[in-house]
Amino acid sequence: MSTLKIAIQKSGRLNEDSIQILKDAGISIDNGIDQLKAEASNFPLEVLYLRNSDIPQYLIDGVVDIAIVGDNLLVEKGNNIEVIQKLGFSKCKVSVAVPKAFDYKSVQDLDGMRIATSYPKTVLDFFNSKGVTVDIHQISGSVEIAPNIGLADAIVDIVSSGSTLFKNNLKEVEVIFKSEAVLAVSPKVSPESQKIIDTLKFRIESVLRARKSKYILMNIPNDKIDAVGKILPVLRSLTVLPLAQEGWSSVHSVIDKDTFWDVIDQLKEVGAEGILVCPIEKMVL
Repeated sequence: MSTLKIAIQKSGRLNEDSIQILKDAGISIDNGIDQLKAEASNFPLEVLYLRNSDIPQYLIDGVVDIAIVGDNLLVEKGNNIEVIQKLGFSKCKVSVAVPKAFDYKSVQDLDGMRIATSYPKTVLDFFNSKGVTVDIHQISGSVEIAPNIGLADAIVDIVSSGSTLFKNNLKEVEVIFKSEAVLAVSPKVSPESQKIIDTLKFRIESVLRARKSKYILMNIPNDKIDAVGKILPVLRSLTVLPLAQEGWSSVHSVIDKDTFWDVIDQLKEVGAEGILVCPIEKMVL
């Protein structure tokens, strides 16, 4: 069997979450400090730790078969590389920001101005779509300082919490697009490697489902089971087990973690008692 090559960010915000999702998918990676590559001990996978900005080109060239990379980089450098799974972490925005004193009303206010960015293609495509001409100053790192030192009138950069903009006396005025970590595939992947990718994707999907869900158990009067069934978004049907106390049952199901408290309130209203909520490690469909 061939070995699948996956690229992940060597360091930074994507690295730890990328390693964690592989481990949650049951893949043991024998990596040490400052290694440039590592092999999995229980899955045909080799991990290459690369500089984030280089990963799209490695995919294009077929040096790696797949990668965990920010969607923002694929928009900038990906040349239509296929994304097969959104991963739900490292979420951010690619945004336009200006000094707080700038009396910004619309994107037309930036016509003819200097924009500092690490994403020149993204910036050019965005402003061209708005009919606005800008002077792009490409910078690697610390883009947010550019207006303060007189290098640019505005910036386009990644925004997560917004704290970096605040510290540099900037304000977000336009969101170009929202980004997150994704699983991307090389256009040169072999049929044999594709089979391994399908297996890996299946595992990752099971992990992602579990992360979005909770397992819920409760005691409910038998005459309220139908009402509970209308509240809970179950996979197929409720699991109902009779209790020793006559007229009562234990009901088990899965609940979306984002709607957890609203659902709990509804369950209590129809008579649910002894509600237990547990994490789910994997959810295989």
